[in-house]
Amino acid sequence: MVLLVALAAVWLGAAALRPGKAPAVVATSDLPGIGPLTRVSVLASEPDRGLARLKIELVQQDLEEVLFDQEYEPLAPWSFWGERTGVQDVVVEVGRDLQKGLKEGEAVVRVSAWSAPAWLRRRAPTVEELVLPVRLKAPLLQILSSQHYIAQGGAEAVVYRVGATSVRDGVEVGDWWFPGYPLPGGGDQDRFALFAAPYDSSDPTAIRLVTADDVGNSFGRSFVDQFFSRPMRSDDVRLSEAFMAKVVPEILAQSPEISDQGDLLANYLAINGDLRRMNGETLAELGEDSDAAFAWNSVFLPMPNAQVMSAFADHRTYRFNGEVVDQQDHLGFDLASVKRASIPAANAGRVVLARYFGIYGYSVVVDHGYGLQSLYAHLSELRVAEGETVERGQAVGASGETGLAGGDHLHFTMLLHGLAISPKEWWDEHWLQDRLVRKLGDSLPFESLH
Repeated sequence: MVLLVALAAVWLGAAALRPGKAPAVVATSDLPGIGPLTRVSVLASEPDRGLARLKIELVQQDLEEVLFDQEYEPLAPWSFWGERTGVQDVVVEVGRDLQKGLKEGEAVVRVSAWSAPAWLRRRAPTVEELVLPVRLKAPLLQILSSQHYIAQGGAEAVVYRVGATSVRDGVEVGDWWFPGYPLPGGGDQDRFALFAAPYDSSDPTAIRLVTADDVGNSFGRSFVDQFFSRPMRSDDVRLSEAFMAKVVPEILAQSPEISDQGDLLANYLAINGDLRRMNGETLAELGEDSDAAFAWNSVFLPMPNAQVMSAFADHRTYRFNGEVVDQQDHLGFDLASVKRASIPAANAGRVVLARYFGIYGYSVVVDHGYGLQSLYAHLSELRVAEGETVERGQAVGASGETGLAGGDHLHFTMLLHGLAISPKEWWDEHWLQDRLVRKLGDSLPFESLH
């Protein structure tokens, strides 16, 4: 009987004096401040008796808004096991688009977490405050250059100035992004971007100069003065078993990312479609790592004494035994002279790819800086190595028929951040003078092109 009384006393003491432990609270935001939309992640934990309540508020001057408020059922003071909410993970959203009373300055996301009470004891809540700057205005954007004339499949340049809060700027064209760079010799906020009009888009309104800060405020504006539409031409390609039997085995042997389908036509279609797409993704990645400097100072060289076998941006329909089996875009010039003709670098730059490269066979990519690159494909041999610096006119390889080539030739194109663009502009001294020299002026490493 005495033992039962003692146990009851212990039990009553525990119930009276055993509150839950002080909760641990961590609050973090996905952005360094509050703009249009910021997500705040809150992690609250009390693994002993569990949480009793969790409340999240946004506080700024007269603004107090409850973002989350939930009560939980913790363990009873005398219980040491059972169901309880020991950990709660919550994401709340704050921003200009959600809280209309927000003002620029600072705001506080206040997190309060309560532990389970005892009969005679109750802990004060754990309070964690996350202080965030509130910025609601987009960075300033001022266009400094003029006469922005661009053709479908071509390139251009724009010079502009951004506000001090800008952390990302450039030209956005649909899914393509052409980043801005500090203008050599310009002021701290002066920028420029080389950009392109995709070969398969005739909408000039899709070309926008954009700036954004680190909390998501952004501003974009159209700026193209004149756009020249150049619809893609159509071309039919008739496939033969002999051609596919010639090109497919080598490409499969050199391209482990494509598996053997066990059928000649299926293999060709996988190469012409899937591998072509993968090669395009690699070219885009190479463009992202382009050097932020002008490596060239002269007009670009075409392949000498070459005949144009196929032009830029032909939309090809592939037929086998009279049936349409595929459609793809041919994004370059096919140039031919004699077998194994020496291929000069179109301009000075750094070799960023020199290897067997999928549909292009043995290929070289030269980086000319600021996202501008040149591609030399279907080569029979390579005469440069990756990482090597080449001069304008230096031999990079010899023409050939590797990859998806039906005969000895050079597939040549220019790329801007991975997007194929017409090489004809870069071969044209007058175009370079009008489009680049007049806009960038002293920012270029040369006075005139020759």
